Amino acid sequence: MMPVQQQAMILAAQRGEVDRMRELIAKGAEVNQGDHKGVTPLMAAAYNHQHEAVKFLIDSGAGVNAADSGGNTALMAAAVKGYTDIAGQLISAGADLNLRHGNGDSAIEFAKRFGQDNVVEILKTGLEIEYPAK
Repeated sequence: MMPVQQQAMILAAQRGEVDRMRELIAKGAEVNQGDHKGVTPLMAAAYNHQHEAVKFLIDSGAGVNAADSGGNTALMAAAVKGYTDIAGQLISAGADLNLRHGNGDSAIEFAKRFGQDNVVEILKTGLEIEYPAK
């Protein structure tokens, strides 16, 4: 069973609660520990379009190429959802564009399947997008 603070870490990442994640890390939560399916805080933040959380987790040492039990990565989550800004953040941080999901698809193939043409273009060129200032 996953420690309560780790469950809280993933929930905070989903919600974009950077201050809460900072507190949890200070109490021993891990930035790279996944849940029972292997979903890491970075994957949760990416899937839920949480810019600040993605930036914080990357800056805190989150593995941008970590995969869950099915082979999903944070970049694949951004590709499926069409989040060009999150994809750019992950690419800038060194996300591997060639990693494959358990079904054999890469992030670009997921983006194509879900009609996320803007993400397809970013992935095709490996374009780095600056983190948008608020």
